Amino acid sequence: MKVAVGTTNPVKVDAVRNVFGRLYDDVVVEGRKVGSGVPDQPVGIETIQGAINRASHAYRIGEYDYGVGIEAGLTDVEGYTLDVQFCAVADRETITIGCGSGFQYPPVVIAGVLAGREVGDVMSDLTGIEDIGKKTGAIGYLSHGMLNRTQLTEQSVLMALIPRINPKLYRKP
Repeated sequence: MKVAVGTTNPVKVDAVRNVFGRLYDDVVVEGRKVGSGVPDQPVGIETIQGAINRASHAYRIGEYDYGVGIEAGLTDVEGYTLDVQFCAVADRETITIGCGSGFQYPPVVIAGVLAGREVGDVMSDLTGIEDIGKKTGAIGYLSHGMLNRTQLTEQSVLMALIPRINPKLYRKP
């Protein structure tokens, strides 16, 4: 099986490799630089659309069984702003979607985003960890290492694969 991931971010590529590797035999996962078609800091529905765009673009690049797109963004839930990571898995027939758990950022991070900055840049300034999004991520820092960005990303990848690992349950009636 060949899988193209719509990013070269090693955290996201590793997360896809980890999950697909646990579910399927003989998997090759490759990161590909593709555009998301959404702002660098997506908000709300832009986050899901970015994941779908990345998955679709990655799938079309070459001879792949699946394209995977992962996008993290801010989502408002009843007045709370949460960071939620979405994953889309595309093939020639369908796209499936999943998301990982969401968490709140400190107010200073949200203020930075509202001022036009990306979460990763604000978190790097706050923590002193350069390119934090390519390492443990904000979640690694904020959870005191109890959950890192790879593990958080794996959640969204697995959730997007649920219809594919249970195809009989997801057939249209």
